[in-house]
Amino acid sequence: MKIFFQRLGRSIMLPVAVLPAAAILAGIGNWILGFSEGNIAGTFLLNAGTSILDNLAVLFAVGIAIGLSKDKHGAAALSGLVGFLVLTSLISVGSVAGLKGIDPSEVNAAFEGIEGNVFMGIFAGVISSIMYNRFSNAKLPDALAFFSGKRLAPIMSAAAMVVGAAVMIFVWPIVYSWLVTFGTSISDLGAIGAGLYGFFNRLLIPTGLHHALNSVFWFDTIGINDIGKFLAGSAGDGIKGITGRYQAGFFPIMMFGLPAAALAMYHTAKTSRKKTAASLMLAAAVASFLTGVTEPLEFSFMFLAPALYVVHALLTGLSLFIAAFFEWTSGFGFSAGFVDYTLSFVNPLANQPYMLLVQGLVFAIIYYFLFRFLIVKFDLKTPGREDKLEGVKEEEENESENNNQEDKFAVMGAQIYDGLGGDENVTAVDHCTTRLRVEVKDMDKVDQNKIKATNVPGINIVGKHSIQVIVGTSVQFVADEVNKLRK
Repeated sequence: MKIFFQRLGRSIMLPVAVLPAAAILAGIGNWILGFSEGNIAGTFLLNAGTSILDNLAVLFAVGIAIGLSKDKHGAAALSGLVGFLVLTSLISVGSVAGLKGIDPSEVNAAFEGIEGNVFMGIFAGVISSIMYNRFSNAKLPDALAFFSGKRLAPIMSAAAMVVGAAVMIFVWPIVYSWLVTFGTSISDLGAIGAGLYGFFNRLLIPTGLHHALNSVFWFDTIGINDIGKFLAGSAGDGIKGITGRYQAGFFPIMMFGLPAAALAMYHTAKTSRKKTAASLMLAAAVASFLTGVTEPLEFSFMFLAPALYVVHALLTGLSLFIAAFFEWTSGFGFSAGFVDYTLSFVNPLANQPYMLLVQGLVFAIIYYFLFRFLIVKFDLKTPGREDKLEGVKEEEENESENNNQEDKFAVMGAQIYDGLGGDENVTAVDHCTTRLRVEVKDMDKVDQNKIKATNVPGINIVGKHSIQVIVGTSVQFVADEVNKLRK
């Protein structure tokens, strides 16, 4: 089950990656309209951006279907699209009203706007991927041979969604009611609710289940749709100072707090390993500041010093609480980095976003001194402070060797693959934004010391046969080299 949710979280990243395009288009459109109300170009760009947001559910259905498919074939994406269309058509307000013989106004509110419900996109994507994996190689009798194999997968997805829709007609109102209660209980807590969300958002990062929590507050799963409403930039879609409360508090953390933590970890690294720590911390800090991609930095100390990571989660919750309490709001299309911050600065729903910079500077000071104190006080094994591993060369010995490498990714991939046990032990290799995800036959044959010798931020064992190697934003190139080595 854990492996499934890990794969689901990775698959969700595919449609989520579309959001930067929406952010750029909507951001530029809002920027133009801010100077010239009614400007045709601004309206054109804004509508282009919101068109992506309005169809995020179908993007989830397609992205998840192909992400969970066994061979990432385009037919899987078609299955996801077919499944989503069948499902949402059968449980639309008009369809439910016809099936029950009632007036559309009497249909349960759970079915309103079902075509844009991200949960339905996720549901359709998951079921469609199962249908694809099961039937994409099926052979029918000669009379029906044309519909065999990959042509059969979308047909079976449609059939499965007929059953799924029948179930949803009865189950979805109950689930919807629970989700509304959960979401309302958090949103009704105001700033405290935002703080609790921020805390659990970070705490769930190791499991990949933070995506499930995000979907409740960021997307239109239960009506909060914090990202969509903020990027739409219309007063009719949200209240200034309120819309964006589940996003704003991340900016001080990702742009200032975590980079300051990286500086603290560099300053507390052992003298012999400072250069190694510096290269890792600098790259991770820049990624966090500019793009809001924090996994390379967070995974660098998450498992080495878990108590420190809990402190980070608490500080994140505190940041969201403060921003929500003072109603300083801003938003993002991808993540809370400098790029999204500048694009959202002129958004009509942004409220005193410059105060997030002030808050960020304060949090930078807190992160730096608190992290430095805790690392030294409790001798936490953050990057550059780990005990020397057997078989791992010191930095000075490695430096001359690395200078002679023609392709650092090829060397890195080869050493990681060797540490994983090579062809005899590795059964599957995949990757997400920052992590190399590997299935192995025997975890005892994995040499973690050899993998760590490549200076990766961390290793995460997520199951009896599943291991993740935290590489960073260059993971694709390492994965490519690993796949070249596989027989």
